Amino acid sequence: MRLLAHLARAAIALTLLTVPAHAERVRDLGQFQGVRTNQLTGYGVVVGLPGTGDDNLEYLTQAMKGVSGRMGLTLPPGIAPGLKNAAAVMITADLPAFAKPGQRIDVTVSTIGKAKSLRGGALILTALYGADGQVYAMAQGNLAVGGLDASGRDGSKVTVNIPTVGRIAEGASVERAVATGFDSGEMLRWNLFEADFLTAARVRDAINTRLPNTASVEDGVTLALRLPGNPDSRASVMAAIEMIDVNPAETAARVIVNSRTGTVVINSAVRLSPAAISHGKLTVRVEENQQVVQPAPFSRGRTATEQHSNVSVEEENRSVALFRGGASLSKVVDALNMLGVTPSDLVAILEALKQAGALKAEMVII
Repeated sequence: MRLLAHLARAAIALTLLTVPAHAERVRDLGQFQGVRTNQLTGYGVVVGLPGTGDDNLEYLTQAMKGVSGRMGLTLPPGIAPGLKNAAAVMITADLPAFAKPGQRIDVTVSTIGKAKSLRGGALILTALYGADGQVYAMAQGNLAVGGLDASGRDGSKVTVNIPTVGRIAEGASVERAVATGFDSGEMLRWNLFEADFLTAARVRDAINTRLPNTASVEDGVTLALRLPGNPDSRASVMAAIEMIDVNPAETAARVIVNSRTGTVVINSAVRLSPAAISHGKLTVRVEENQQVVQPAPFSRGRTATEQHSNVSVEEENRSVALFRGGASLSKVVDALNMLGVTPSDLVAILEALKQAGALKAEMVII
């Protein structure tokens, strides 16, 4: 019976040891070079606003004259049209990879002047440009605005969400396709989202195990892939590569500190060398009081004031937390919670540990 028990324990231990680490798909670790979205921008005019548009701004006046000129209407020189029902806006959109002429994409419209709200407005036909200055889409349509702005004559005002930003679902039509290089050349490159030599090597090995002599590492980010020249076969191979499971390297030890919000994030790779922490809070309070002093009856004295100051010093008693070598994230958090530290105190402790050489991690301040 004892032998059977020992064998059972050994089998369980062997099972635990052979459990694979958490694997990620190749498509979640990076992307093929050139297969990406492209940003588009444009400048246009929104009309039909119920008096919530811009004032008679010069750039909006020029834009309205340009729009009127395209319609065959020439405004008299020196006359600025009433523009409270119109607003100058910037249009932004993302052009997906492989988008073809005639397909529709979403656009976001934002005011650039003094317009109070875009609710109820319609965007006039506007060209959307890429980084190369070429027109890739044309946008037009009625805006959907989730914000609300209301004001009273006494100056009171209520604003819900952001009424100066709107969205047009499928509001732009693609006019030009972007070349991705997908079907040209023998080599196609694949890039990691975050540079890591070990992860790049593991992705290479996983791809070559599935498709021998296909991948080679160029640097800590890029892999060169030898793929078939036929677009149909190339797409099939790319789809197979994206679904391969890879065990990525453990992330580097890193502590992220948001100095504006006081947020501190510590990843699981952070370890501490032996260190002792004692964090106390010293409070110095100074109180100033003025007392009125009256003269004695029938005397020639005058009423005066006397200054009384009270200075007190308080120091909270804090225990000392001892970190042994290789302390993990959970032990670090438990010890700091025992000290009762606030986020701002935590930042000070982490900086002190870093200076002492006990914190083996990169500190990133955002």
